[in-house]
Amino acid sequence: MDAFDCIVGRRSIRAFKEDEVPDDNLKKILEAGRWAPSAMNKQPWEFITIHDESTLSEIAEHARYGSFIAEAPVAVAVVTDPSTKWHEIDGSGAVENMSLAAWNMGIGSCWIGSLDREKVKAILGIPNERHLLTVMPFGYPAKVGSSTRKDLDTIIHDESW
Repeated sequence: MDAFDCIVGRRSIRAFKEDEVPDDNLKKILEAGRWAPSAMNKQPWEFITIHDESTLSEIAEHARYGSFIAEAPVAVAVVTDPSTKWHEIDGSGAVENMSLAAWNMGIGSCWIGSLDREKVKAILGIPNERHLLTVMPFGYPAKVGSSTRKDLDTIIHDESW
């Protein structure tokens, strides 16, 4: 798929088919995250893959708008190192890379922003000194919605506001 088409066509997926995500595809998704740019090439991220249904359900209980995590065949927790100043920005790049790589393979995902991070960190055994950026569910879309965007001319300012 053309990169621009992938960017424009990607949707947040909240309903998944029961089909498993093949290990090779999951590895490509994680590789895409690993190759994200980062400030001073610090690469302040680590990833936890989660396949266990009971763990996914438990995490979903602590995701205010992410109950569908429980229905995903796999999720990836993105953990960053806050000792680096730009860890959240760098981690966000890794998340976007993973989302686009997945979409390119016909696999959907959704950024989960509202989590009880401390409870999910405890479930996953994440050290206190690390930051849980998100837990992203991945799976083949059961439903793909449409999307609109503001007209480009309404959001561009030339030279100044």
